[in-house]
Amino acid sequence: MTEKTIDKLYKFLRTKFKNKPKTYRKKARKNYLKIAKQRKPRKKARLRAIQQQLQYIKRNLSHIEKLLIEGASLGHLNRLEYKKLLVVTEIYRQQLWMHENKTNRIEDRIVSINQPHIRPIVRGKAGSSVEFGAKISASCVDGYVFLDYLSWDNFNESNYFIERVESFKEKTGYYPESVHVDKIYRTRKNRAFCKEKGIRISGVPLGRPTKNISEKAKKQAQEDERIRNAIEGKFGQGKRRFSLNKIMTKLPEGSATTIAIIFLVMNLSALLREFLYLFFIKNLLESFVINRNYILNIN
Repeated sequence: MTEKTIDKLYKFLRTKFKNKPKTYRKKARKNYLKIAKQRKPRKKARLRAIQQQLQYIKRNLSHIEKLLIEGASLGHLNRLEYKKLLVVTEIYRQQLWMHENKTNRIEDRIVSINQPHIRPIVRGKAGSSVEFGAKISASCVDGYVFLDYLSWDNFNESNYFIERVESFKEKTGYYPESVHVDKIYRTRKNRAFCKEKGIRISGVPLGRPTKNISEKAKKQAQEDERIRNAIEGKFGQGKRRFSLNKIMTKLPEGSATTIAIIFLVMNLSALLREFLYLFFIKNLLESFVINRNYILNIN
């Protein structure tokens, strides 16, 4: 990106400078691929490669600054090029700070030039330890899924539990009889809220697990997990049938709109399925009544 910016700005200063500012794009690309193609590079080699790439970017940014001083203008860049230049400058600042402080964490870390709003989300899964994209909080009521909260930053879902329950009460006029949630939602604060409102929350109580569990409690736990699987299935359905894991839009607003439309289509599909079910049941009953009357008339 920085090399392309240098090439474009230099076009307007050819008469003033005979030679274009020297860059090491081929060497930088070669050094990058040398580490990127390794499945698990050693720490020292990785740090050395990061330092080299930072030096290349620093050199290019200094060339861009000199070209601007000598008469080039950022107005020669289009809107997208100017945005990418600002993003690259911020990425350089973040990566340099992390390299100097020997850490891998920084606030609002940018991992994509084209989508600077995306943040890394550490999940710890076997296939991919880090995921990228929007993180959403959704709820499932009577087979219909609702998009409750969407954010590009990593957030703790349990902090929005009470807000979601209160939102359910505003829509329906009453609190739910029970809520079936993952372990992360079963905090002391959320449990106390459910106890105050007379809501049963799924899962085992806090503290050391008891050895003797009644059959009734086991059946209740199994039933709770069966009900909670509905929301897990909705995420799988959205990814397999409605491309929820293949959001191609670049802007955050467009991506959020696409995700909301996917959930809308999922609910319309569930509504259509319910309508067709009632339609076929009605026709089946009518057919049964006609056949029964015909048999009675023959007899």
